[in-house]
Order: sequence, then C-alpha cells, then structure tokens
Amino acid sequence: STLSSSSAASDVYKRQRIASEHWAGRRVWIIGASSGIGEALARQLLVMGAYVVLSARRREPLDALAGVFGQARVLPLDASDRGQWRAAAAEAQSVYGGLDLVVFVAGRYEPQRAWELDTERVRASFELNVLSVYDGLAQVLPQLIEQGSGGVMLVASVSGYTGLPKALAYGPTKAALINLAESLYFDLAPLGVSVYLVNPGFVATPMTRGNDFPMPGLVSPAEAAQAMVKGMAEGRFEIRFPKRFTWAMRLLSRVPYRWRFGLLHRMTGL
Repeated sequence: STLSSSSAASDVYKRQRIASEHWAGRRVWIIGASSGIGEALARQLLVMGAYVVLSARRREPLDALAGVFGQARVLPLDASDRGQWRAAAAEAQSVYGGLDLVVFVAGRYEPQRAWELDTERVRASFELNVLSVYDGLAQVLPQLIEQGSGGVMLVASVSGYTGLPKALAYGPTKAALINLAESLYFDLAPLGVSVYLVNPGFVATPMTRGNDFPMPGLVSPAEAAQAMVKGMAEGRFEIRFPKRFTWAMRLLSRVPYRWRFGLLHRMTGL
C-alpha cells in the first residue's frame, strides 16, 4: 500500500514536468503581464514558442509586447474587478481553443507598519493578491479538470513564510496564497491538473523599486522567469529563487519565535 501511494505520488510529480522543448504550441494565460515577473515570463515563453494571452489593467505595455511576438494576444483585465472575470476567462480560453497553463502573478505591494494601518489599503491588497485569484480559479478550473491536463501557477512570496517588518498587508496575502496552492495540489494533482507555487525573494520590479532597506539576493525579472521555467521542467510544486536567500528564509520560518524575531531585526535593521 505504501509502495502504491509512493508510485502514485511519483506519477503526479512527473505529470507536472514541462520540458523546455515542449513549450512550443502550449497555450498560456498570464494575469499580470504588463511588467516585472509577469512580463519577463511572457517573453521567455513566447521565445520558446508558446502562445500567450497577456492580461493586465494597462493595455499599452501589453500591446508593445504583442507587437514583438505574433503568437501573443492582448486581453485587458482589471483582476480586482470580479465582474470582469467570466467574460475574460471565456475569451482567454477561446483565443487558442483552450489553455494549458494559467499564471496568477498580478499583485499589489505597499509597505505598512502597525502605526500606519490603513484598512482600505489592506482591503485593496487582499482584493488583488488573494480574492482575484479565487475569482480566476473559479472560471478556469472547470475546463482544466474536464480536460484532465494543464495547470495553474500562483506567484506568492517568501514574505508569506513569516511575519516581516513593513509587510503588514503584503505578507498575509502571500501566506494565504501559499496555503491555497497547497490545498489546490491535494485536489487537482490526482485529476491531472498541475499546481505550481512560486515563492520569489527580492526581484527588481516596479513594486520593489521604492524599498528603502537592503534586498539580499536581488534578481532580475529575466532571472526570475528562467527559474520559473526551470522549476516547471523539473516538475517542482514549489519554485523559489534565489536559492540561498529563499532557503535561508524557509529555514528561518522554522526557527522558534524567541530567536526568529531577533534574527529578523538584525537582518532588516527594523
């Protein structure tokens, strides 16, 4: 029985693998493709021959990217507006006759400390970072489950591993995505639908540009995209980068609080 369970788990793991040479012709929808990690991943997959539907609130950057790659299509979407999801998902699924991967990367980051607590900003963070993912999943999962293939990718953050200074809203939203991805894996992997959880460290994007503290292990969006493609090729559920920093954060999240808080204070100076 144990051997059978182990074999089944191995089969699920193998189904998650998307080798580099197998991206040609795959149909991908990226929500949050106008800048940062989303744009870089779109470029990487388009270069590798994938057909990509590009979504974000701002149309201009999407048009510019689609102008370079003939197999890209633009689908403007305000992910935080739940009323737009049904029509957007229907169009995304019809453009290339289905979807093989849906990437949820749209996100909001605003540093906050306890004495700056603004519930409207917190609510906006949860609307985009968490609730919009649920809205999108509700629209795309039925088709993926019916076809018994394809996958979803949720871009969270190592900020979801543990509480951090200035991450009063951002950290909890990413912790929610980590838990959501883990729960999705239990349900979807046995049905043939892959689930990828991406936990980046610091990436040089418009969101991190305003940080006024050291960002160890800072990587470029292109490096982030390469790590994501590599992680899918290896069939990993959790894809995290850069390795040294994210492993340190993962280990730190397991350290007892009486030591963890002191270490984080020394690391961040906050």
